Amino acid sequence: MADTKQIDQIESPGPSRNRRIADAIKRNRARATVLGVLAVLFLAAMAGIEADQWFGTIMKALAAGSVIFLVASGFQLIFGLMDVLNLAHGELFMLGAYVGWTVYTRFDTFLDVLVPMLLVAAPFALLPLWRRLGARVAALARWARSAAWGLIVLGGGLMLLSITKFPLVIWNAEDFAKTPANYSVQIDLGTLVPLPEDVFGWPMAVAIVVLLAGASALALGLSSLRKHAGAVPPLGRWNLIGAAGLIVASVALHLVRGPLNDWVFGMSTTWRFFIALIVASLLGAGLGALIEVVLIRPLYDRPIYTLMVTLGVGFVIIETVKELWGSSNFTMARPAAFNGSGEGCPAEGIGGFFSGCSTLVVFGSRLRVYNEGFVVVIGILVLIGVSLLLKRTRIGMTIRAGVQDPEMVEALGINVRRVFTMVFALGAGLAAFGGVLAAPSIGLYTEMGALFLLTAIVALAIGGLTSFPGVAAGALLIGLLQQIIIRFGQTGIHIPFVAEPFKPSPTLVPAASIILMIVILLVLPAGLFGRGER
Repeated sequence: MADTKQIDQIESPGPSRNRRIADAIKRNRARATVLGVLAVLFLAAMAGIEADQWFGTIMKALAAGSVIFLVASGFQLIFGLMDVLNLAHGELFMLGAYVGWTVYTRFDTFLDVLVPMLLVAAPFALLPLWRRLGARVAALARWARSAAWGLIVLGGGLMLLSITKFPLVIWNAEDFAKTPANYSVQIDLGTLVPLPEDVFGWPMAVAIVVLLAGASALALGLSSLRKHAGAVPPLGRWNLIGAAGLIVASVALHLVRGPLNDWVFGMSTTWRFFIALIVASLLGAGLGALIEVVLIRPLYDRPIYTLMVTLGVGFVIIETVKELWGSSNFTMARPAAFNGSGEGCPAEGIGGFFSGCSTLVVFGSRLRVYNEGFVVVIGILVLIGVSLLLKRTRIGMTIRAGVQDPEMVEALGINVRRVFTMVFALGAGLAAFGGVLAAPSIGLYTEMGALFLLTAIVALAIGGLTSFPGVAAGALLIGLLQQIIIRFGQTGIHIPFVAEPFKPSPTLVPAASIILMIVILLVLPAGLFGRGER
């Protein structure tokens, strides 16, 4: 009899399936209701917009949402996987924009800065050597910390002194002809040329040797402060090859500076823009890895201190940008592929996105090819690419496993600390990438990081802190809200019993976004697609 019941249950799975469906509907009832209400409200708002402006409003909303998503995606990766609120994330977005502008507009300055940077990195490629020597310095017991700090001060002083002797051609915020704003106009007109070469303040060999000595002393001092647990890995062949390669690359770049600058300044601004995207993203990822290793890693068990440290890092980045690029706002010229004009422009129809014109007309709406075309496509590609990385690749599985059960992953021989560094670097790299991508459409200003970080956090809360696709949904909702308010600010909202239509000001956009967030969180505390509090 018992066997018969079991067979009946196996052959009749209907009630069990129905129960699962009912449970799923019950669990998602509030979410479905909120999404339905939002859809009705947005359709009602769009009904108040003229039919020929629908497409333009939606595309501009996608463009705004894409920029917000590029900021929020990196922030969500770091917080969603590591439980670290990186308050410097907005400033990394801003720094990416400024670095991208430098590579794009003043490649000669970037090249001059790159030479000493490679020389500073060379001694750090010999990290096993400094760890062994650092362990001996640490064995001095009484004088160990004093010796370590002395090496750090000595190394830092030698580095600062020698770097000032390296040639550097740079803009001058006090001279209008040499300001970043004027250089942006020149590259847009096609008249930008390399700046005259500078010379070493010391003989080249002396400057290089002193810089290498300073960086070596700094690396040794930092290694002496660390507690070395377990065996120190030996100095390998690849460490020597890496250090030698960095030194040779820096010297070679300086020697070919003139021809290399002429070649880069002669290429299309489209290719220079893609070079800027790659360089800024790599620099952002490297800076993110450095922040995680040096500042965040010792503070994982004290979250409040990570907030304070990242907030401080953000202020340091802001002041550094003001010191190097000045406090004035300026623009970044659009690449040539998205900045065409003249006969045949604006282009007509969807195919106009590939016409080379800066603008096109689609369904009666005038759109910008870069803002409403290229930025939207890149935002979609980033969403797909990062989602596939996390869910379909071995690296993604390692990242998720390392976050969920670090002890088990360590037992499998995987370095969890390296996984965390990888996640932080990926998030910071996405922020810097977003900064370069946004710069031609929104310009460059020191407040852009804080402004977009606030909007990104709102989008993150709306979509769900634990959901990467939820970030995209939150960014899209904010983009739609922004464009609807801007559109009604032009046409006005007809309110019953009121003679004049109400025209909302664009300044209401931040307040409207926050109100939307509050309403959604009151109904769904975990956001639209979040999994609930962990």
